[in-house]
Amino acid sequence: MYQEKLLQNIQAEIGDQKSLIEAVANALDISYDAAHRRVSMKSKLSIEEGVKLANQYHISLDRLFDMPKKNVVAVTKTKAITDEESLQTYFESSTISLTPLLSIPSSKILYSAKDIPLFYTLGGDLLSKFKFYVWLKLLDKKFNYKHFHEYQPHPGLIKSAKALGELYTNLDIIEIWDITSVNSTLKQINFYFQAGHINNTTALELCKAVKELILKLSVKVYQNNKYQLYYNELLLMNNIVMVTVPTQSSLFVPFTVLSYFNTKDKYTCKQAENYFNRQLQNSKLLNTSGERDRDEFFNKMINKIDALQQLIAATETLAFE
Repeated sequence: MYQEKLLQNIQAEIGDQKSLIEAVANALDISYDAAHRRVSMKSKLSIEEGVKLANQYHISLDRLFDMPKKNVVAVTKTKAITDEESLQTYFESSTISLTPLLSIPSSKILYSAKDIPLFYTLGGDLLSKFKFYVWLKLLDKKFNYKHFHEYQPHPGLIKSAKALGELYTNLDIIEIWDITSVNSTLKQINFYFQAGHINNTTALELCKAVKELILKLSVKVYQNNKYQLYYNELLLMNNIVMVTVPTQSSLFVPFTVLSYFNTKDKYTCKQAENYFNRQLQNSKLLNTSGERDRDEFFNKMINKIDALQQLIAATETLAFE
């Protein structure tokens, strides 16, 4: 029963016009005759072969059994990040896994931005260095007492981060923001400034970098017809990312700092797509909104940044030494 259902699902994935025997032979690297025996049920698939076929054609094995828990979904997860080396590996593996999807024509990304999207903070500048520092402070015990000025990212880390960030350019992108999407980064700047891990000058430079990023997005909304920015005042974002191509979708759901669960389960992805479509209907598309709505959205975030800059400047002025 399991083998029959798996083969049926593969046929549904590849379409009736394509050969199931050829699909099995290619995925398992076996002869057409050996593949024919498996397709005709004359030979049983091994567990390893079943898993390989399921992975190749993005089929959740749990759906092949009459399980009482219909809501169980098979997922993969990114490896734990514990130091700078594993952070670099995370960027490299993310690039490897996303490149085949994003290189397909008509691919698109939907990003629910609880924070400033990761891809915007990987450019090798001061802001990206600060983000590396924040992540490693949270994940690497060796960073517990390290100040920002003591940290120099490894060249390999910078290179791998840039490669991942560059994947995000020239794509069909839909982002959902609230004005709180900038809050996390601003809180991080203020926290490490107040803790004495970054100095006054660096804190102000970081604020300037965040402001420049927001201003670039305000221009991108006008100039890039592949970029759609939605403003939702009610939905709490969660940094979920959905990558969609004509033949499949892939859903990335965060579970720790930078770490994601990933599923290509078509039913789950379809449910997520339907959910996001409903949210988009209740959001303002800033690309087509009036100038007043766009300016109000970006100005609210700019005002937050200005307020933090003033606080930092005032703290320095009032420091009694």
